[in-house]
Amino acid sequence: MAEGLTPCDLTCPSSPCTPGPPGSGQVEPDQPIFSALSGGAPEEKEEEADTSPAAGTGSGISSGGPELCVEHGAELDWFCATERKLICSRCAIVGPCHGHTVTPLATRVTAVRNRLVDVCEKMQLQALRIERFIEQTLTDKERKLQLAATTAREQVLARVSAVREALEEEEQRLLEEVQREEERVEQCLLTQRAHWRQALASLTQTRSGLVHTLTHTPDGQLVTSVQEIADRVEEADGVGDPCDTEQLSMNRGCSDSKLLRGLWAGAVLLGPNAYGSPPLRFDERTVSPLLSLSDDLHTLTFSPKKTRQLQQYDPARFDHWPNALGSLSVSSGTHSWVVDVGQSGAFKVGVCYTSLERKGSGDEARLGQNERSWVLSHYDGDYSFWHAGKKEPLRMARKPQRIGLLLDWPSQTLLFYEADSSTVLHSVEHHFGAPLLPAFAVTDRSITILH
Repeated sequence: MAEGLTPCDLTCPSSPCTPGPPGSGQVEPDQPIFSALSGGAPEEKEEEADTSPAAGTGSGISSGGPELCVEHGAELDWFCATERKLICSRCAIVGPCHGHTVTPLATRVTAVRNRLVDVCEKMQLQALRIERFIEQTLTDKERKLQLAATTAREQVLARVSAVREALEEEEQRLLEEVQREEERVEQCLLTQRAHWRQALASLTQTRSGLVHTLTHTPDGQLVTSVQEIADRVEEADGVGDPCDTEQLSMNRGCSDSKLLRGLWAGAVLLGPNAYGSPPLRFDERTVSPLLSLSDDLHTLTFSPKKTRQLQQYDPARFDHWPNALGSLSVSSGTHSWVVDVGQSGAFKVGVCYTSLERKGSGDEARLGQNERSWVLSHYDGDYSFWHAGKKEPLRMARKPQRIGLLLDWPSQTLLFYEADSSTVLHSVEHHFGAPLLPAFAVTDRSITILH
């Protein structure tokens, strides 16, 4: 009877075979190895384990001798894919596996062996790829790594050496310049001291002579000596009054250079001990009615006339010029902050004394037009530095999107730089006699304090 059975004959019409039966003998490329060998999902293995010979008599397999069906005594030459166990032909026709999907044992064995061959071939190909990756790719990567690391070290050493050499030369040049300036001032002081000592001696002698003439000369002789007295007085008047000049003071610019300033700024801004500032915002009490302030107090926007709103009077508020001040007062330490100016075509950024005038349309309240403010200005495509009404044009290689300010109180230095490249745009050395506030103005779109 077994010879006449086929998989289709043993499948109940009411329970059609599922697509892709386990006996197809094909393995999907991404199918897990153990799943492929078992012919199903991993969770089905537990069922198979439960129906193995070790599981007991419930498996339908006798414990010794030929593998015969315990219930029917026939050879177990069929495989039930539903219950994943070996069965005889009678189990499939009238037994517990009636209606299940069954396959001849030989067909099932062939399929499993074919799958095992496919899996082994896939493992072999994977092993070859791994060997090739180890021997070729990783070896080549290691060689390239050594070359890249050597090149990087050489580049670092070369750049540091170039910087060190340039810095040493600049140091020597500046120290010599300071020495020359010191010697020049000392020579001026010596010359001035000798000149005024001689003038003092001459003046003292002339005065003593005139006092003697005044106290010891008879009246008649005194009257006839008027011309002589006038000559002595004229000689004394020729001595003049001493006055302090710039020649008697050391030029602070002798110790400054573009190279040193740039390196110093880079070290301060980007070095391991980079300086920062407490959180900086616009002081809303100072914001002009011509401007609007964002809710986070970081963005300042120029307002057209039709959108301006009347603001409550505040003595700290600018009432005419489109100005605003920052919330940070600086009188010590080193501080830096960055302003995004990329959207604006007309703005000013800088610092001012806290005593800057806030009211009126005069220059005393206009940033850069008085002695109390220092600003970098951009207007109509032109960049310039303004202080005390004096304009100093600035040349820009490109339009800066973010402008940073570095205020070093110990050295009394204010530095403007391009934040994206740390390129110094302008620097100021000035004796700041009072606390400073960040100062801003905008007449086109908006500017934003970043940090």
